[in-house]
Amino acid sequence: MEFEATFGTDAPVIGMVHLPPLPGAPKAPADGARAMRDALDRAAADARALDRGGVDGVMIENFGDAPFYPDDAPKHVVAAVTRAATAVAAETDLPIGVNVLRNDAEAALSVAAAVGADYVRVNVHTGARVTDQGIVQGKAHETLRLREALGVDVGIFADTDVKHSAPLSAEGHTAESFADTAERGLADAVVASGRGTGEETDPEALAAVVAERDAHGLDTPVLVGSGATAETVADALSVADGVIVGTALKEGGETTAPVDSERVAELVSRADEAR
Repeated sequence: MEFEATFGTDAPVIGMVHLPPLPGAPKAPADGARAMRDALDRAAADARALDRGGVDGVMIENFGDAPFYPDDAPKHVVAAVTRAATAVAAETDLPIGVNVLRNDAEAALSVAAAVGADYVRVNVHTGARVTDQGIVQGKAHETLRLREALGVDVGIFADTDVKHSAPLSAEGHTAESFADTAERGLADAVVASGRGTGEETDPEALAAVVAERDAHGLDTPVLVGSGATAETVADALSVADGVIVGTALKEGGETTAPVDSERVAELVSRADEAR
C-alpha cells in the first residue's frame, strides 16, 4: 500500500472502533441477536463520530471479546467482525483497518479483503511474545503469502514490543525487533505502543524505534499505537509518522465508552498544528 496516498497525509490520526462483546464472548448478552445488534449500532455510531471529528482513518477491533483466542479466532467471531466492518464501511469513506485479537492475522486479512478495507494490524508479526494468552508467535510467512493469494493491496501494520506482552528473552528490546518486522517481515508500517491499552508510548522507546529504522536505511512508517492524547499528540507526531488513538477519543476517556466527536475534533486540531 501507499501509506500517504491511502490516508491523504503523511502523519495520519487513526481512530479506534472498539467493538463491544460479540456473540459468544463471555461478557456478551446471552441473547446473541441482541449482542450482534449492540455491536453493529456501536460500530456505526463510533464510525460516524470519528468521521465527524476529522480523523484520517478508522480501525475496527474486537476489543470486547476478552479473554481472546491466541491466534485462531473461531468462525463465528470472524463472521461478526466482518459484519461490523461492513457496518462501518457504510458510514464512512475513510480508510478502514481491521485487527482480530489476539493475533489472528489470517482472519483480519480475510475480513479486510471481503469488505474492501485498506490495512490490518498484526500484534505479533515476527518473533514470539509471552502474553496472557500464552506464547504467541508471528506468522509473517503465512500472512504475506495469503495477501498475495487473495490479490489485495492491504497494508500490514505490525507491532514491535506489543502491549500486554513481554519478550521471551530478557534481552528482547523494542528497537532490536524493528529490522526483523519491517525488513524481513515486510510490514508496511510498524506500531510502537505502551505497556497496556491507553498507556503512553515511552518517548525514549519511540525514538529508539525510529533511530533503528533510520540506521537500517528504511522508510517504513512508524505509528504510535497507544496513549496519545490531545495534550501529547503533537509531541508524538514530531517523532512518529502517525498515531492510532482509542481511549483518548472516548467519552470520559474510558476505553469502552462511545466515541466523543468533540474529543476527536480537539485531538485532530492539535495534530494539525504539528503536521
